[in-house]
Amino acid sequence: MISLLQQHSIVASRHGQAYTRPEKPCMYRTRRRRTVIRAIATENLEKSSKIIGSSTAPFPILVNGCTGKMGRSVAELIISSGLTLVPVSFSGKEKPGGNITIGDLDVTIHGSKERETVLSSVINQFPDVMVVDYTVPDAVNANAELYCKLGVPFVMGTTGGDRELLYKTVKSSDVYAVISPQMGKQVVAFLAAMDIMAEQFPGAFSGYHLEVLESHQASKLDTSGTAKSVVSSFQKLGVSYDMRRIRKIRDTTKQLQMVGVPEEYLGSHAFHFYCLTSPDDSVSFEFQHNVCGRKVYAEGTVDAAIFLYKKVLQKADKKLYDMIDVLREGSMR
Repeated sequence: MISLLQQHSIVASRHGQAYTRPEKPCMYRTRRRRTVIRAIATENLEKSSKIIGSSTAPFPILVNGCTGKMGRSVAELIISSGLTLVPVSFSGKEKPGGNITIGDLDVTIHGSKERETVLSSVINQFPDVMVVDYTVPDAVNANAELYCKLGVPFVMGTTGGDRELLYKTVKSSDVYAVISPQMGKQVVAFLAAMDIMAEQFPGAFSGYHLEVLESHQASKLDTSGTAKSVVSSFQKLGVSYDMRRIRKIRDTTKQLQMVGVPEEYLGSHAFHFYCLTSPDDSVSFEFQHNVCGRKVYAEGTVDAAIFLYKKVLQKADKKLYDMIDVLREGSMR
């Protein structure tokens, strides 16, 4: 079978063109600098009220893992959105008692052994606190068990871990949660479209061969949950594919030369390629979605937290949600 990149070359040659790397899409344009807004929630009450409704005050969010780049991005957006960032976080990599500065706020970092004691204290101080988790795959299940034990609502943005156990843990508790392997709003919409296609046209691609390549920053340890979700849809469409075949690119040289990741985004990107070919190679379909930076994920995460906070206030019967639920309700700023 021909490879994914060979497919690109073949398509170009059929049009009498030499294969060249495509121009950088609009997402790579220079971005305006973001202004860091003060963390004091009362100074942003008017802005916050527009976000979560005039009848509610800015609610507190604890970002577990804000020493990481994704967690920090979410923490910064929480502050700039006028919500309240709890000045506490947990990390297995940091020494207890360490501090980091996010905006004008000093956040104290605690080790994993202190999680239950410190989180219990936070809940006493902020009864309506919500947790956003951006830690590491190995901590997913233990963290979820703790959140459920203490009864704190949470948004699980961390991928990996035992997902079946994760859902089982939440369903057996009385805790509200949003769990999604993908927090990017537009990417989630694409995943939803794939699910709809799979439901309405099962077996449409029976016999087709699938190749999948995903490229992320070297610090991402696990295989992309988004890629797995798309592959799951293709399987429902009749494609026979083993998830272990997903090609995971973490080498920066290959990312630059083969995948085409802009150099400035080597440390923060998510490029996905899916190529379907018919048994006789006479027909091919290609799907691609590329993200540079973390802004789209941070925005989706904050939207998910706002959505979940409303569900808690409403005492909704349903308690376990994903980002598609957030999209369907139009809970996007």
